[in-house]
Amino acid sequence: MASSHLAATTESLALAMEAKTPSEAISILYRVLEDPSSSPEALRMKEQAITNLTDLLRQENRGEDLRNLLTQLRPFFSLIPKAKTAKIVRGIIDAVAKIPGTSDLQIALCKEMVQWTRAEKRTFLRQRVEARLAALLMENKEFSEALTLLSSLVKEVRRLDDKLLLVDIDLLESKLHFSLRNLPKAKAALTAARTAANAIYVPPAQQGAIDLQSGILHAEEKDYKTAYSYFFEAFESFNALEDPKAVFSLKYMLLCKIMVNQADDVSGIISSKAGLQYVGPDLDAMKAVADAHSKRSLKLFEVALRDYKVQLEEDPIVHRHLQSLYDTLLEQNLCRLIEPFSRVEIAHIAELIELPIDHVERKLSQMILDKKFAGTLDQGAGCLIIFDDPKTDAIYPATLETISNIGKVVDSLYVRSAKIMT
Repeated sequence: MASSHLAATTESLALAMEAKTPSEAISILYRVLEDPSSSPEALRMKEQAITNLTDLLRQENRGEDLRNLLTQLRPFFSLIPKAKTAKIVRGIIDAVAKIPGTSDLQIALCKEMVQWTRAEKRTFLRQRVEARLAALLMENKEFSEALTLLSSLVKEVRRLDDKLLLVDIDLLESKLHFSLRNLPKAKAALTAARTAANAIYVPPAQQGAIDLQSGILHAEEKDYKTAYSYFFEAFESFNALEDPKAVFSLKYMLLCKIMVNQADDVSGIISSKAGLQYVGPDLDAMKAVADAHSKRSLKLFEVALRDYKVQLEEDPIVHRHLQSLYDTLLEQNLCRLIEPFSRVEIAHIAELIELPIDHVERKLSQMILDKKFAGTLDQGAGCLIIFDDPKTDAIYPATLETISNIGKVVDSLYVRSAKIMT
């Protein structure tokens, strides 16, 4: 960084634009920010210089320099309106977020800014930075710290009745409780977010996020048809904005179709005009699962899980539902295979279903305990013995019904005799 400053003028900004290398442009912009002038025109030029410098540092992946820039600009923030300060701070934090692998840096940066905003009594900015910090902590799986931060923040924001921020916080709280597997609280927080959203204009991106979370919670309760409609609404919102979250909404739509045994619809949705824009590994993964489900093939299902591990196993929402689907498919296949037998070797079943013997034995044991079929495992002989389904004798229910009817008759006669005696 050069020691002499440059005047904060359009010529200086043009000079930075004409620089041959990003490093040279960054150096020029730093010199512009060192201009001691505080005239309205100079302040306006510095704001533009900050925007340009932020973009250049982001493109160069210089996250630590962006953090230092935010510290360096603190004296400048006292010269401009608080709303502009908030815009610049949030812009720099957003720029750091776009640099890969800066999760810890973002958390540290947000914590620094929270301390500064407290000292400067900038409540509006502090609340938004704290909400951002809570989201980062949740992504970092620091759930208890995020929950503590949100609990105090939501009380403060409700008191101020800042509905737009309240929607963000309630939605974040819903996601946090869902991550902790506390569904009642997740649903309550989402309802609060919807209530606040109904009272104000909500940007399409935020409405899409609410619909996406609604779909996730409905899918968790196995209400896949309602979940599909919410995912569709979210997809339309994100698709109109060309938001990357659109592909996740579409992916979850396909998941819902598979879970309600409509796997044949998956190809049609992918080949539609909207679906073709997002063709890639995520949609290929869901198509592979749909094909396996249509063919009732566990082998194809396992191949899909192996080939698309990132898209299926590492997505917690998809993974949870596919595990349930896999178990159902496995049970259906095993029931179909053992149906002709009264005694069969476990190794033979494993060979037919093309799965490891210990895996099949464990699943058969679980199915017997769950009373999916009547039988027992002879582990000494390595056999499964299937019993005939015990036929319920109709005489017992009929006898109980007769006794019940006789009891009613006796009661009726007793009431009549009591009336005659009186």
